[in-house]
Amino acid sequence: MKTAVAMPALPGAAPGRGLLSPTIWSFLLASVVILALLPLLNLAMPADHPLHVSSYAVALLGKFMCYALAALALDLVWGYTGILSLGHGVFFALGGYAHGMYLMRTSAALDGGPGALPGFMVFLDWKEYPWFWAFTDHFAWAMLLVVCVPGVLAFAFGYFAFRSRIKGVYFSIITQAMTFAAMLLFFRNETGFGGNNGFTGFRQILGSDITAPGTRAALYWVTLAVLAGSFLLARAITQSRLGRVLTAVRDGESRLRFLGYEPLHFKLFVWTLSAIMCGVAGALYVPQVGIINPGEMSTESSIEMVIWVATGGRGTLIGPIVGAGAVNGLKTWFTGAFPEYWLYALGLIFVLTTLFLPQGLVGLARRLRSRGDTRSEL
Repeated sequence: MKTAVAMPALPGAAPGRGLLSPTIWSFLLASVVILALLPLLNLAMPADHPLHVSSYAVALLGKFMCYALAALALDLVWGYTGILSLGHGVFFALGGYAHGMYLMRTSAALDGGPGALPGFMVFLDWKEYPWFWAFTDHFAWAMLLVVCVPGVLAFAFGYFAFRSRIKGVYFSIITQAMTFAAMLLFFRNETGFGGNNGFTGFRQILGSDITAPGTRAALYWVTLAVLAGSFLLARAITQSRLGRVLTAVRDGESRLRFLGYEPLHFKLFVWTLSAIMCGVAGALYVPQVGIINPGEMSTESSIEMVIWVATGGRGTLIGPIVGAGAVNGLKTWFTGAFPEYWLYALGLIFVLTTLFLPQGLVGLARRLRSRGDTRSEL
């Protein structure tokens, strides 16, 4: 019989404090509306109009939203459950590859007819598709793979790891090893995923030109809708009793087990859900960026995700979204101005965040707001 107890909760996720004020909800709604209108300014306004938004800006914001979705997924397992993953890049890339298989088959069919092989397979003198490419010319099957491949891998990996009670730095190390092993596998030409070049040269999606402004806008809106829906889902989970158990796993797993709860099931659920969300982010990323290769599985990519979450404020849901946008916006500018120094700058961001902003940008905003409220009372 389970005993009713008050579960330890993360600051900002506790009852009362976790409830966003009407002002914040209004700000979030306004942000979504503004983001949704930007592609219309690209489609409706001529290029010389001051309100015109370039196609590059639309694609860039779409990419940032994919990163934000991946950061949100990582925040569920790290911020709320205390599971630091250094391997979420593999789930992101697997979702991208699953969608890329459909896009590659569509492009090959435009050149050589149904059943035609992509250029890299022709170059390797392959005569037919490998068995795991079966049915990938169907969009619905590809979307099923986007969900199932990262989900099944995460479930199998998480089951054996959590059942063995591997946690802390040891879990982080084996997730990093998993990512590195997957990257080496996908770099090999004989695996059937394009080797180090990966997939590129996409031309159509669902019969529409993938580079057309209307298609770009549709992909952007789908990404925004998925990000907003994922945020609401994550918030519903973290504000429920399940969310309180997840924070208890983070803050006192041994005590939770003593009270009659089995942490394995809760950890496995949130770990698998997070992997699926990351896979969906990768699937949305590929058609907007136009390429997917094993570099997305690198350990550096996974570590960058951790920095997005830490910079924005882990355990807040909003913070990782803000952090992904802020860090990648800075990266876009920095790699254009000083490309050889970006990794140094990224490391500096992480160090400064750890030392001076342990609760991230969201924590800084909360402190400034509380000071303002105190001064107004005085």
